Amino acid sequence: MDLLLLLKAAIMGIVEGVTEFLPISSTGHLILAAELMNFWTKEKSDLFVVAIQMGAILAVVYEYWAKLWGAATGLLTGEKKGRHLGVSLIVASIPIMIVGLTFGETVKALLFNDISVAIGLIVGGVIIWWVEKNPPAVNAVEVENISLREAIYIGLIQVLALIPGTSRSGATIIGGMMLGISRKAATEFSFFLGIPVIVGAGLLDLYKNYHIYETTQDWTVFFVGLIVSFVSALILIRALVAYVAKRDFMIFAWYRIVSGLIILLFALTGWKLW
Repeated sequence: MDLLLLLKAAIMGIVEGVTEFLPISSTGHLILAAELMNFWTKEKSDLFVVAIQMGAILAVVYEYWAKLWGAATGLLTGEKKGRHLGVSLIVASIPIMIVGLTFGETVKALLFNDISVAIGLIVGGVIIWWVEKNPPAVNAVEVENISLREAIYIGLIQVLALIPGTSRSGATIIGGMMLGISRKAATEFSFFLGIPVIVGAGLLDLYKNYHIYETTQDWTVFFVGLIVSFVSALILIRALVAYVAKRDFMIFAWYRIVSGLIILLFALTGWKLW
């Protein structure tokens, strides 16, 4: 068993868990971390980057089980709040599923690189900065208050997350805030919205490319990353909910802009940090 490879998988799991729900692009950070550590072969690493995100999303299911169960059962029982949240999540998930199934492989082939990540980080950072400087009036305080129209808009905005560096969480949270949804409600809706999207993408990629993992060691590396991402994401979720109750996202805007510029500089000049 290659212990160094397992250590790299654990580090990748931490990167995924910490970045998945922050508006800074988990996929972008995973791509960069994989390049920095020379993690695995490209084929195995690309599958790992997509599928490992399921570990982080399982942390959402664990943390919000009662509310998610209420949404699921509400679709069957007709309980008003649960049914509304369930329907909102379904309609918001449709756009990215359609576009992802149609163009997902093309996007991965063309845009899974450092320049795309850098541009996505910078553009997203500027948008976050602008929204925080020009906050709209809040009309939906809790996640159950999000209207179907707003859910559809958030779902359309989420399609941008197919571009590495954009950040699914960043697109849905900031997009929700632009629609007048509170920071807390937009954050929770983003958590929930990731469940069908990330689990669907992860399972589909594993189903289509499982043959890439040929040995017991390959699967061990994958599951180490999956478990570590679950644990680190659970810690991050609790910390982020406490954070957004008192603070804005400006720190993430500046982080995105500065890191994007640094990555772009090194990508265009050919300089190496390692």
